[in-house]
Parts: sequence; structure tokens; C-alpha cells
Amino acid sequence: MTTAHDRNPVVAGLVLAAGGGRRLGGRPKALLSHRGRPLVEYAVGVLRAAGCEVVHVVIGASAGAVRERAELAGCVLVENPDWAEGMGSSLRAGLVSLAADPRGVDAALVLLVDQPGIGAEAVARVRAAYGSRDSLAAASYGGERGHPVLFGAGHWAGIAEAAVGDRGARDYLAAHRDAITPVDCSDVAEPYDIDTEADLAHLEGPA
Repeated sequence: MTTAHDRNPVVAGLVLAAGGGRRLGGRPKALLSHRGRPLVEYAVGVLRAAGCEVVHVVIGASAGAVRERAELAGCVLVENPDWAEGMGSSLRAGLVSLAADPRGVDAALVLLVDQPGIGAEAVARVRAAYGSRDSLAAASYGGERGHPVLFGAGHWAGIAEAAVGDRGARDYLAAHRDAITPVDCSDVAEPYDIDTEADLAHLEGPA
């Protein structure tokens, strides 16, 4: 039987894309257009370009429209019926899905759907910080922790337990601050969020 010790580690991408865009008039962020593609499709492309062959995508708000309008072939789609509870529920759903993946996932590389300023180069840097199933790593911008974040599988149970409301993994990471490998991405990415109408100016039209 193949074990994690005698095969290449599997660092899977996990896109959190379930939000309803409350501050955007109820437009789901996953379907906002960036460079001619829905944001969720763009995020998947970034993860794949960074070397993640396994990608799980958590969807929620307008899940049917996301399935219909976004090209997500080859991804594992995880529908989170509790998406309105906040990011914590989506992170939990994603980690459960990754744990059940028959390919044997060793770490999750988590990318938020509403941060298109974070491209493949930054994601690849954080992915390269994987060392073992006990790894924790996060991009940093000017000394501040941001996304993407890498969670070795050894941390998933603790992260899921602490992921409540909109805090995601924040409390778990704060409690394990000394174990996190910071990866400076300030020179290759901008960690802005698409949260409000004003933020839509960051989105670009087709190339």
C-alpha cells in the first residue's frame, strides 16, 4: 500500500467561494467577472498554475448558477448549505472534503475567491513551504499575515474545531503563531478583497 512516506506529497488547492456578496447587493463573489472569467474560475486557474493538481471548491450562494456558468471541470465541488453562517462553515466543509479525497491529500492551500490580486507566483511560494503534514505557512504582506495559507493535514481537525462564524482559521493560527512559516509575497501580489462596490474597480476586463 502506498503511504504518505513513499509518494510525492499532495498539496491540494482549496477555494472558498460560497459567499453571497451581501455588501455587493447580493451578487455572489464567485460569479463576478475578472479578465473575462468568473472569479471562481480565475482562482482555480491560479491554483493550477501554481502546481495544485487537486483542487476542491466550496460553493454556496447561487451554487446552481456557479455550476452552470463557471468552467470547473476536474475540480471537486463542495456545496455548503450553511454558507450564510460565515467563512468558518465553508472552511470546515472544504477540509472534510479534502480528508475524504481518495488521492490522499497531505496539505490544503487555501485561497479566497475575492482576492484576484494574488496570483500564481505568490501561491507557488506558499506551496513550496510545505515540509510535512504538520506544516503551517502563510503569505505575508509588509509583515502582516494574509492569504494564501497552507495547512498540513495534521492541523485540520484543530482548525475545523476552531472555525466558527467569519473567523475561519484566524483563532487557530493565532494560537499557533510560532509554528507558522511566513512567506513574503509583497513583491508579487496585492491582497485586496472585493467586498464593496468601490472594490469592483480592481476587477479587470477581458485581455
